[in-house]
Amino acid sequence: MSRLPIAVLGECVADAFTDSSAERRPGELALRVLPGGGPANTAVALARLGTPTRFLGRISADPFGELFRRHLDSSGVDLAGCVRAAESSTLAIATLDEQGQARYSFHAEGTADWAWTRAELTALPLAGAACLHTGSLALVREPGGPRIEELLTRAPGRPTVSIDPNVRPLLVDPARYRSRLPRWCAAADILRLSADDLDLLLPGVSPEHACDTWHLAGVRLVVITLGSRGALASLDGERVTVAAPETVVVDTVGAGDAFTGGLLHHLGGIGRLGGRLDGLTPDEVHDACRFAARVAALTCSVAGPNPPWPADLRAAPRPTAP
Repeated sequence: MSRLPIAVLGECVADAFTDSSAERRPGELALRVLPGGGPANTAVALARLGTPTRFLGRISADPFGELFRRHLDSSGVDLAGCVRAAESSTLAIATLDEQGQARYSFHAEGTADWAWTRAELTALPLAGAACLHTGSLALVREPGGPRIEELLTRAPGRPTVSIDPNVRPLLVDPARYRSRLPRWCAAADILRLSADDLDLLLPGVSPEHACDTWHLAGVRLVVITLGSRGALASLDGERVTVAAPETVVVDTVGAGDAFTGGLLHHLGGIGRLGGRLDGLTPDEVHDACRFAARVAALTCSVAGPNPPWPADLRAAPRPTAP
C-alpha cells in the first residue's frame, strides 16, 4: 500500500543549550543551537521513517530560519508549502535537569511562527493529505492560533486531524489551553499529550478519566505518554497500555514529538488515516503505540530532537515487553 502524505502545521524553534565544551573567554556564555519546535520535530520523525511529509510553517529568512530549512530538507520533509517570513525566528533557551528533562525560556514575541494570515492558511497545499497534524504554540498563540482552528474544520478532503497541545506554561497561561481544548477536541480525531500536559490541563484527574472527558468532547483516539511508564491509549473508551522500552537516556528533548511521528507513521502504513479513523481497532492502536514507543526511546538515546531513521530501528533490539 502506497503511503498518503501527512501535513504538519506549526512552528520551528531554535533550541539553545549551554555548551560547556566550547572554548570561550571569561565572562562569555557559549550556546549550542539545535533546530526544534514540536511540529517541526514531528515532521522530521515522520519523514525519516518514510512517510511523505509536508511541513507547513512560517520560516524566517534569518540564520535560524536557514538552519530549520536545511534540517527539514535533509530529513526528507517537503517545504514547498512554507511561507518565507520577514519576522525573526522563535528562540528557546533550554536547561536540562539530571534526568535529561528540558525546561525552556522563550523569546517569542512578534516572531514568524504565530503571524499566520487567513490568506496564507487558505493557500496551504492540503489536498490529498491523509492527516493534518498541528498543535503546540502555533495553535494557541495570537493571531494565528484561532485562524488555524478555523482551518481544522474546513480542511479539504477531510483528513484525519491530529493535535498535540504541548503545553508551555512559561509562555502561555495554561488557562488559555483549557479554554480552547473543547474546540480542539471537537475538531480532532487524535489527541496525543504527555503526563505533564495532563497535569496542567486537568490537574488531579487520572489519565483514564481524562480520556473519557475528551472522548465526550469528540476525540476518538486519546494517547497519553507517561515517560518511563510507557503510554496509555483509549479508542472510544477501550484502553490499551504499552511499556517504555529500556534505554539509556541522554535527554528527552523531542521524545514526545517522535512518539507522535511514530504513531501517525504506523497508522498511515496500515491505511487508517484519512477521515474519522474508521475501522481502527484497539489491537491496531496497541501495535501503533508500541512502534511509537520504540521511536521515542531511540530519540531519548541521543542528544537533542534527533529521531531515528529506519536503519536505526533495524539495528536496535526489539523490546520484549507487551
